[in-house]
Amino acid sequence: MVARRIGAERQPIAIVDGFHPDPAALRTAALSARFAPGRHHYPGVRAALPPDYFVAVRPALTAVLAGVFGHRGGVSLLDASFSIVTTPPAQLSVTQRLPHIDATDPRRIALVHYLGEGDGTAFFRHRATGFETIDTARAAGYLAALNDELRRDGDPPPAYIADSTPLFERTALVAAQPNRAVIYRSSLLHSGAIAPGAALGDDPARGRLTVTAFLMLE
Repeated sequence: MVARRIGAERQPIAIVDGFHPDPAALRTAALSARFAPGRHHYPGVRAALPPDYFVAVRPALTAVLAGVFGHRGGVSLLDASFSIVTTPPAQLSVTQRLPHIDATDPRRIALVHYLGEGDGTAFFRHRATGFETIDTARAAGYLAALNDELRRDGDPPPAYIADSTPLFERTALVAAQPNRAVIYRSSLLHSGAIAPGAALGDDPARGRLTVTAFLMLE
């Protein structure tokens, strides 16, 4: 487990290699899973996880939440699934071309577990406001500033955001490695760092297969 503090706000993230004790079994399960279009702006497809997934990763996850986030209380699972990015850059919505947050609540934790080679996860600072996390106090001001910029400059080009742009500075990049997980607060501005020309098929054996999950610290 590697703990890092990223950006000017020094927010913690954890990078855990060897996250699941049997990643080959997970990849096999994904081959027979039934994928469907993702919700909440996810640019791809999702499928249900094996029911014992969190039993298998509980030791590593418990160590991360205590050691990196200082949390030793209860944890609620909000959502978890196999995920594959499939949307071609030309079909991305404006929202999907920008860094995003998953929630403003600092108790919300996001987990991305990479199951193959490919693109990782990037974290960003909004240049105009200096914000790297968006909580409830910042949300209205951040959205107002971002919308003003988009009206002034036009929509960003049809591409996944993987590096710095005129509006956003990349503060950190976690490279994908098989059976590596990255865990961070959902309020951090982030994006899948999907490179131009990346393979975006929906085949779990060849696509950007991950587990994505969202937790609430109690």
